[in-house]
This record gives sequence, C-alpha cells and structure tokens, in this order.
Amino acid sequence: MRIAKLFCAVMLGIAVAPGAMLLAQVQTIVPPIIPGAKPVAEQHIKVHGASLEGNLEGDAVDRDVIVFLPPSYEKDQHRRYPVVYALHGFFIGAAQWTGEIHVPQTIEGAFAQGAKEMIVVLPDAKTIYNGSMYSSSVTTGDFEEFVAHDVVAYVDAHYRTIPNRESRGLVGHSMGGYGASRIGMRHPDVFGSLYIMSPCCLSPMGGGGGPVPADRMKEMAIENEKKIAALKSPADAPAALPGFGIAQLATAAAWAPDPKNPPLYLDLPTKDGVPVPEIQAKMAANAPLAFVDQYIGNLKQYKAISMDVGDQDGLRVDAGKLHDILDHYGIVNSFEIYSGTHTSAVADRFQNHVLPFFSKNLCFQASCP
Repeated sequence: MRIAKLFCAVMLGIAVAPGAMLLAQVQTIVPPIIPGAKPVAEQHIKVHGASLEGNLEGDAVDRDVIVFLPPSYEKDQHRRYPVVYALHGFFIGAAQWTGEIHVPQTIEGAFAQGAKEMIVVLPDAKTIYNGSMYSSSVTTGDFEEFVAHDVVAYVDAHYRTIPNRESRGLVGHSMGGYGASRIGMRHPDVFGSLYIMSPCCLSPMGGGGGPVPADRMKEMAIENEKKIAALKSPADAPAALPGFGIAQLATAAAWAPDPKNPPLYLDLPTKDGVPVPEIQAKMAANAPLAFVDQYIGNLKQYKAISMDVGDQDGLRVDAGKLHDILDHYGIVNSFEIYSGTHTSAVADRFQNHVLPFFSKNLCFQASCP
C-alpha cells in the first residue's frame, strides 16, 4: 500500500492496520562520507512558540530546534550566513529527521563538494497525534506561524544570519513537503527560495491512491469513530490508533478544529461511516492543489522553486500536478522524478540536490538586494 493511499484512507475516516505504516518506512540510503569534509557544529535549543500558546491539545509550547552551524562559523566572527529551514515529516520529530537525512554528515558532504556555507535549522513540529501538518489551528496551535515567525525570529536574534528573505530557504519532506508548500505559498515575505520534497496531502484524496470499496470504507470508518469516541483525552490516542490511524486525528485537529467539542476539540470527516460534507469541505480547503491559485502572486516572488519525488512514490501524481499548475501560470520551477521510494533517497537528495540548490539561489552577501 502506498503512502498516498494510506493518507487517502485516514483523511476519509478509515482505520488503517498498524503494520501498514511499516510499508512507508523503507531504508534510507546513506551517501558516502566525503574525504576531507570539515565538521559542522550541532546545537540543540528550545524555542518558545508564542504562536502555539493556548493550544487545546496540550502540546508543548517550548519546542526542540536543532541548529547546524557551518565550519567557519566559530572562526570568522564577523561573517553572516543565510539560513535553510528544513521541515520533517509525519511520525517523526526533528531528532528523528536528523537520522533520515543523515545530518550533519550530508551537510558536511555538501559543503565539501562546493556548496556555500549556510546555517541549517530543523524545527520540531511533532504533536501528540504525530504531526502538526504545519497548519494554523486553535486545537493544534499555529505551527505555520511558529515556523515562519517564531523560529525565524529566534534564529535571527541569536545567530549571525543575513536577516532577509533573499537569504532564507525553506525545504520539507512528506508532511514537511506539505508544510513547505503551504508556508511557502503564504509567506514569500519571509523566504526567498523553496524546495519541496515528496509532498503529501496536496489534494484531499491523497493523489495516486486506489479506491476502497464503499461498503468496506463505511465499515472501517464506523470502527474508527467508535475508537475515537472512547478516547478520554488526546493522550489516549496513540495507543488506541496505532500507525496511520492517528493521522486522521492529526488532519482533523489541524484542519477541522472545534473548540466546543471536548475532549479532542476537533470534528471528524465522517459520522456513522457517512462523509460529513461541511467537514470534508474544510479538509479539501487545506489542500494546496485547491488553494494554490490564490497564491500565484506570492509564488512569483520566489527566486527559485524546486520539487522532487521518487518514481516509486504514489505521491508523485500530485507532485506532478502542482508542477503543471506552476508551469501553467508561468512560474519558473524545476521538477524531478528520481529513482527511489518515498524515503530511500532523501539523504542523498538533501546532500546532493537540496543544499546545492540553496547554495545557488540564496543571497550570501551581508546586504542583499
């Protein structure tokens, strides 16, 4: 079962077998160590998320953030650097994300092969439901603003950055690819170059997933509703809804919040196994393929936009659609379908494609035009 089909299922309210998520977690190929690569410094910090205060899930407001400083940072005290913000996917946080993209090794490898030195920042957006969807919600908290404002403001205040949009890049993979798409479309005032890796959730139906028989869909949705109705608090959800089953709560909390519906403070997309049109409409409204036309002017402000996806990844269908829309509007962008699954090449892509892309397109001057 492909990741696209799994997200299709959970967003429609269908329970997914716990083992299904394992099919999405394939081995990531590690690029070879580059001889002579200079070490980068790794710092683990906490950033207060003013945008997350009062969230109804009770998720942490002080968030883990991992910062990688380039080899010359400590020695050259007067030098300032551009910053790349890298967003992780569903199920994992910033710490696990370092393992998927094999940093700091891949950062060091990119610099050793000619990429210009930059700061790389990994903010943590994992919630009690395993993912914030990088969206704005009273239930989950405003993770869109957390990334675009709280984290950026903190990094600019505490590190020697070049504090303007031309010197900031945004990249994300899977749920992080969704986040890069969403935040990128809405915040061209903050970021100047955009890289989208294997983005999930671009369309309400997940793109590329096969249909589920209607009778089985209803049956599974009812089963899921019963499990959710039995929850006493958000903290009970991970055990009751293992695997991708919890993704329905993550998307509902992000896109269908309901402050008057305790204890989870969200609305489900089905009732008695039948789709609820108004809630389904809320879900659809948060799909980038549905709202991209509203942000064409914003996207045209980017110096460069790139997107990639594996040829064995069902998410390639919707990624291709987003690329076609950008082409249709005359927005210059690059799009590559490479050989690989959803995660198999992510470390290689980060070292040999993502960081070189930002090396080419970010502004490295202390005063950018």
